[in-house]
Amino acid sequence: MKNTQDRAIMSRHDFRKTGVKVVYSLTVTCIALISLSMLYPFLNTFLNSLKSTKEFFAFPAPFFPSKWLWGNYKESFTYLNIALHFKNTLFIFVGNMLFSLTFIGLAAYSLSHLRVPMKKWITLYFLSTLLIPAASYLIPNFINLKGFGLLNSYWAYWLPAGANAFYLLLLRNFFGEIHKELFESARIDGASELRCFAGIAIPLSVPILVTLVLLGFSTTWNDFYWASLVMQEDMLPLAAAIYTKIIYPGSTINWNVRFAILTMTLLPPAVVFLFFQKYIIRGLSLGAVKG
Repeated sequence: MKNTQDRAIMSRHDFRKTGVKVVYSLTVTCIALISLSMLYPFLNTFLNSLKSTKEFFAFPAPFFPSKWLWGNYKESFTYLNIALHFKNTLFIFVGNMLFSLTFIGLAAYSLSHLRVPMKKWITLYFLSTLLIPAASYLIPNFINLKGFGLLNSYWAYWLPAGANAFYLLLLRNFFGEIHKELFESARIDGASELRCFAGIAIPLSVPILVTLVLLGFSTTWNDFYWASLVMQEDMLPLAAAIYTKIIYPGSTINWNVRFAILTMTLLPPAVVFLFFQKYIIRGLSLGAVKG
């Protein structure tokens, strides 16, 4: 039995053409240069974290440290309680996901499979908020949370997470692709709408849910501005703690130690997206708006 292989975009016959070889070589070179330009900041951060203070401020600065000072990482723990702020970040992330996927999921299911009056106008209303700059509703959100006495608590993150129009857009379009006959059969068998949502919509929507969880992780991990407004020192997530204690102008911490802290905080999101990038691409493709 002959072994069959999927045909690539270009066959071996195509590669024999000089023009194709030139274009292909230029494409590969551009991809390699772009990859190096994106990897350089990460590599430079890691190498700077292992240099001495003298090497860091030397001119011209050496790219590789003459002696790898791993003690900079041990010293960094004396300036920042990484475990505490990492725990805060995880608490915020888990709460954000529970609130956003529960409330936004129910709203997306209702707009996709229930007879909601003026459903299209309601959807348009929510999606129109994507055109509003995020900075324009920071102060109203802050005033509302202050009025409820929710500042310096995880609720200051969890409640706003339950109103994400982008998540609503993705979930609504994904739920809309699920065949309505499945829900009608379940209703005939006596299933409630909540049972249909939890037993049919959720299991069939794992790709988009994984995508939203990864996007939520990225948002929570990188956010520092909102946390600096609503959280005090012991409640800060990791990114905000690094900004206020390590990066903020006036800090007296040595730069090599700062880079050691930054290197440690770069690893978790890099590892997560390295292993789960296929789910992000697949989920966004499946949940995209069809023309």
